[in-house]
Amino acid sequence: MYVGRDMTELVTLSTNEWTDKELAYFHHGLQQMTQFLNTEGVSMHKEIIKEIEDRGGLHRDEADWQHGTRPNYE
Repeated sequence: MYVGRDMTELVTLSTNEWTDKELAYFHHGLQQMTQFLNTEGVSMHKEIIKEIEDRGGLHRDEADWQHGTRPNYE
């Protein structure tokens, strides 16, 4: 379950102020609803994708006994 800031708060911030978990969570959610998004939703999703790409993607550099190499946003 996602515990963090909701979209209402995040839209007031630049995407470079979002955490990796927030980017991953909302990217996944918007990706699932792509066909239903209006112009504003598509624009927000593109900003999220651009920020993820600017950060070099969503991944962990190394795994440990508690975490894999992919971020878990839930």
